[in-house]
Order: sequence, then structure tokens, then C-alpha cells
Amino acid sequence: MECIFCSIAKKEIQTKVVYEDDIAIGVLDIHPRAPGHVVLFPKNHVHSILDVQSGQIGPLFEGVQQVTDLLKRKINPEGFTVGINHGEVAGQEIAHLHIHVIPRWKNDGGSSIQSVVQNISKKSLDEIYKQIVS
Repeated sequence: MECIFCSIAKKEIQTKVVYEDDIAIGVLDIHPRAPGHVVLFPKNHVHSILDVQSGQIGPLFEGVQQVTDLLKRKINPEGFTVGINHGEVAGQEIAHLHIHVIPRWKNDGGSSIQSVVQNISKKSLDEIYKQIVS
């Protein structure tokens, strides 16, 4: 069975489209965490950000910028959380890259991206840096 985001991109499933261009489509999340919660995804099937063609990364994130601007103008939140759940262990429920744009308000009960993980490394920053750049 084809993934739900591919079906949405092909207009086989009705949804609330708030943004669309040649590369991406943005729809209201069917399980929103806040009013105006949008998921934006590439029209072509890619599992993760690592699978996006280099020429499509820029246009994809231009779509994120356009959705964020639209939501700012239309529903006037005080901020946004923008994020990607990459892989099942990180909470990716659909195996098609999608970027959440979640409007935020003071005292909305949410927290920052940094609060989703509490796995502090036992290695020093120098050790981690050497591991990454060596």
C-alpha cells in the first residue's frame, strides 16, 4: 500500500491543504498539537531528510518558511516549533519525510525541542567533536 502522504500529494485523499508548490505540500495535521499545526512534506516519496535530492532541500525549506509566514499572518501565534521526527525511535510514524510547523503561545503546555531527549553524553565535547570530524 502506498503511504498516506504520497496519496495526499496525488490528490487521492482529501485533506486541508494550506500550501502547495512543485516540490512540497503542506496540510493541517489530522491530530494537531495546536491550532494551525501543519505538516509539510515533499510530493515525491522520500523516507528521511537524508534521501532528499540536494536541489530540493532549499525549495522544501522555502515551503516551511512560507507556511510559517502564512500561519503568523493568519492566526498570529507568539512563536513556532518546527521539527522533524527522523526515524521510528524519534517518533516518525509515517515513513515519508514530513516537517511539523506548530504554532506556539505562552502557557500552551508545550516545551522546547531540547526537552524531548534527556540522554546527556558521558563523553566530553572535545571527544564528541573529534569523533564527528575525524
